[in-house]
Amino acid sequence: MSEAYYFFSDVHFGLESREKEKFKESKVIEFLSEAENDAKEIFIVGDLFDCWIEYKQVVPKGFYKLFTKISDLVDKGIKINYIAGNHDFWKGSFFRDEFGIDICHEHIEREIEGKKFFIHHGDGFANNDMGYRIVKKVLRNNLSQKLYSWLHPDIGISIAKGTSKTSRNHTNEKDYSEQDGMRDYAFKKIEEGFDLVIMGHRHKPQMITHGKGIYVNLGDWIDYYTYGVFREKEFELKKFYQNEEKKT
Repeated sequence: MSEAYYFFSDVHFGLESREKEKFKESKVIEFLSEAENDAKEIFIVGDLFDCWIEYKQVVPKGFYKLFTKISDLVDKGIKINYIAGNHDFWKGSFFRDEFGIDICHEHIEREIEGKKFFIHHGDGFANNDMGYRIVKKVLRNNLSQKLYSWLHPDIGISIAKGTSKTSRNHTNEKDYSEQDGMRDYAFKKIEEGFDLVIMGHRHKPQMITHGKGIYVNLGDWIDYYTYGVFREKEFELKKFYQNEEKKT
């Protein structure tokens, strides 16, 4: 069996009730268990968590089974690439120290099997989104994060969860119709010579051909449970599980 490259995004662990999150965790673990049969690399394209804020000695509780699975994949030699999204960008050394995974805070440019990939979470590309781009720079500033770390973890994480909800509402209210800044940015990258532009953030799975390239939005694991797989120079956008509450 040929080696494959897997892509998924916008799981938003911690978003809903404990029961729903446990179910979602089980599905992600099932997906990773199937992927490990032929995966060479796995790309997490942002917002694995709905809110992740990490202190020097404290990380958000939960997700033990997920972390165990990630550790198992790394031990088996499968490379995991993690691009920070707009909900889980605040990461310290936990993933590097525990799993050997370096978090990418910008984007990844790679050539895979002769195809040029541009991979980005997608936040900040919507039209008329200057306000978010300014806030993004402030929140990701080392000084801002150092000052915030002086808050007690219970207070800091609670505030961050509230901010996460505001950010999610902001994203949901964006107009992605004719003036789709994410799509337009992807088309620009294709015109620069990239064969595939992979993003998340929008939460709607789609593949759009533009010239000689393809723009892919990976969807999410809230409504769609979709992922991408690249194998033998072909990219597929696939559904892992049919959410009965969201028929598509």
